[in-house]
Amino acid sequence: MIPVFDGHNDFLQRMVEAGPNRDRLWLEGNGKGHLDLPRMQAGGMVGGFFAIWTPSPESPDDVVATLMKQNPPFSVPLPPEVALADALPHALAQAGQLMAMERSGTLAICRSAAQIRETIAAGKVAAILHIEGAEPIADMDGLHVWHAMGLRSLGPVWSRPTRYGHGVPFAFPSSPDTGPGLTAEGKALVRECNQLRIMLDLSHLNEKGFDDVAALSDAPLVASHSCAHAVAPSSRNLTDRQLQVIAESRGLVGLNYAIGFLHPEGSRDPMHGFEVMLRHLDHLVGLLGEDGVALGSDYDGAQMPEDLSDASKLQSLTQAMLDHGFGQELVEKIAWRNWLGVLERTWGA
Repeated sequence: MIPVFDGHNDFLQRMVEAGPNRDRLWLEGNGKGHLDLPRMQAGGMVGGFFAIWTPSPESPDDVVATLMKQNPPFSVPLPPEVALADALPHALAQAGQLMAMERSGTLAICRSAAQIRETIAAGKVAAILHIEGAEPIADMDGLHVWHAMGLRSLGPVWSRPTRYGHGVPFAFPSSPDTGPGLTAEGKALVRECNQLRIMLDLSHLNEKGFDDVAALSDAPLVASHSCAHAVAPSSRNLTDRQLQVIAESRGLVGLNYAIGFLHPEGSRDPMHGFEVMLRHLDHLVGLLGEDGVALGSDYDGAQMPEDLSDASKLQSLTQAMLDHGFGQELVEKIAWRNWLGVLERTWGA
C-alpha cells in the first residue's frame, strides 16, 4: 500500500454538523461523506490538511450545490464576505473538533515536517490545521493567535471576497482573471505569514491576487487543491502561466478530485475511471516537474468521481498511476513525498 498525504479536506464541517455523535463520526464513520478514520486507514491515507471553512449564511450550501450541478456554461455569483462575528465562532468550533480528534489518541496536529514524519511512523493521522478563507482572522494579532493554536496553512480566500482579497466565482468556461488583487491588508497578511512560516494556499484566489502573492512571498507557491486550466477551463483551475510561476518558486499543486474541475467540458455528470485525472496529472507533471505535483482531494467538500467516492478507494488511484506508466518513485512523490518536501522548504525541517 502506497501512503497518501492529502492536500485538502472539509471533514471538520461535518464534525460540527454531527452534534452529539461527533466522536463516533471520526472513530467509526457513519457511511456518509468521504472521510473518517476507518476509511482513511483502509485507503492508506496517513494525513493531510484539515480545513476550517465557514459557510456563507446568505447562500446556503444546498442552493450553491444545486447551482453547481448545472451543465455549462454557468457562473455562480460570488456570495458576500462573511462577517468576523459569524466566522470566528464557527472557525473556533471546527478547530475544537480537530483538537478533540487529537485527544482521541488517533491523530496529531503537526507543526513541523519532522512531527509529520514522527506521527506517521507512530501509526497516527498527521493533521495540518488549515484555514480556507481568512474571515476568522481579524488582523495580524489574530493571525499570531491562530499560529499559536497550530495554524500552519492559510488560504486568504474561499470563492468570495474577504478583507484580504477576492476569490474566483464558480464559472465554466472562465479565466481565473476575475477581479482585483490583494488589498493592503492582504499584502500585510502575506508578509506576516512568511515571517511565521505559515504556508499560503493559492487555491480559490483570483489571478491578480495570485500574482500579488507571487510578487510578495519568499516561500514556495502552493495551490493545495486545483487542476489544470488547459485541460478543463474552469475559473478554479490554474493556467499554464500560473503553473510556470509556481514551478519557478519550487512550489506545488495538489490535484483536486472534484469532477466539475476535472471534466474538460465542466460537466457534473458521474465520472468513471481515471483517464481524465491522468490527463491533468500528465499536464501538471509536464509543467511543474516530478517534485511539483501532489494530491488535494477536496473530500467532504465536492462531488467525487465514482472510483474515488471516499478515502478507502485511494489505492485505486495510486494503481491507476502505476498502470499509466508512472514509475513507483514518481507515484510515491505525488502520493506523499512531495507534500513533505514543499513543507520542509516552507516551514523548515
